[in-house]
Amino acid sequence: MSTGTTARLLTACVLGGMIGLERELRHKAAGLRTNLLLCLGCAFFTMLSAVLAGDANPDKGRVASNIVQGIGFLGAGIILHTRDRVLGLTSAATVFVVASVGMACGAGLYLEAVLATFITLIALAVVGYVESKALWKHTSMLYEVRGTDRKAMYVCVLSVLDRMGIPLKTPQHESIQGFERMMFAVQTTRRRHAELLSELRSSGTTDQVVVSRDSEEE
Repeated sequence: MSTGTTARLLTACVLGGMIGLERELRHKAAGLRTNLLLCLGCAFFTMLSAVLAGDANPDKGRVASNIVQGIGFLGAGIILHTRDRVLGLTSAATVFVVASVGMACGAGLYLEAVLATFITLIALAVVGYVESKALWKHTSMLYEVRGTDRKAMYVCVLSVLDRMGIPLKTPQHESIQGFERMMFAVQTTRRRHAELLSELRSSGTTDQVVVSRDSEEE
């Protein structure tokens, strides 16, 4: 194995691992190992593409070109449809970028690969933080309303959501020995979440309102 081959594969592991570590810290499905191995695999396939084609074949990128199609299937598997929402788009897009970083490493384009990794980390960490602080980003929260009168609780929740212009999607009910629980998810800004929680807790028909972060939130 030549020094150039080793450098390309190790660079792919490092850059893919950096992006994967950010995803791992955010508890995403495609974490450190997934992104590291993906970047390594794309770099290796890019290098093999020219070798398998041979010196006499001018089409040396045929194997590498099929990486894009394969990554499309992998990204589609990450995207989920649940509660009338689409989840995993950011993770799928990250996988697509990691594949391109791996291909750049395999082609020996180190500066381009490092620059793409740097931009990706900024987009994932810094831009997301700015969105949250500027109240631009809509986050999904799970609400659990508790009480004894299901009908009154339902009317209360509907009236509050109607006043705020928020639709009620797929609520769940549970009754335990006369004690009622109503669970539903709402996706909006942090400020609107605070207003909604205050409205629900101030209602006389609810005994308790508990809110938590949606585990399926991107």
